[in-house]
Amino acid sequence: MAASNGGGGPGPGPISAEAEAALGEAIRLVFGRWTALQMAVENQWGGRDSRAKADQLGESILFWFCRTKGPYYFEDLVDMMYDKISESFNAYFEDNSIEEVAEQFLIIHEECLQNNYSSIEKLRNSPVPGNAVSQSRQIVGDDDDDSDSSDDGDDTSMVADEEAGPEEMAVDRPRPPKPTPDADGWTVVPPRRGGRSKK
Repeated sequence: MAASNGGGGPGPGPISAEAEAALGEAIRLVFGRWTALQMAVENQWGGRDSRAKADQLGESILFWFCRTKGPYYFEDLVDMMYDKISESFNAYFEDNSIEEVAEQFLIIHEECLQNNYSSIEKLRNSPVPGNAVSQSRQIVGDDDDDSDSSDDGDDTSMVADEEAGPEEMAVDRPRPPKPTPDADGWTVVPPRRGGRSKK
């Protein structure tokens, strides 16, 4: 029952229980520092169980790495994360943070397979940014008013956030042209911008 990697990268075989536990911890640590996801959770974009939905996203990623056969492709992980976030939070993160997080997970997974936990150690020792979510509350507070007249202002603030630099991981809130939730509270989310052009 030895798992074969199906011609993927330098995979030393199935992941050990220790490496799987470490990868699970890494996912939780990264999620705690992921501004976009924390905004979605804190502002309950996915409803009252937004925290549980974030935990489910983490479980899905861990399952993908530990219970499916490789090779593990960046685009597959990114697509899965986009789908889950769209499904769970009715949101589309346009700040490229999903790609950054996916790349980080692929690197940490490779390291875990080699019993190298240095990246996880760095995560443990790095402080969790405290003010990103409180700042986002003010931004999203404007969004809760749902007044059509503020649409133009919202767009300019989002552009300003994106230009603030990579350290602040700017986030675009759920961003249909006019966010109009249906009777169940769901908001239509536009498709990603040509994210699958690479083959």
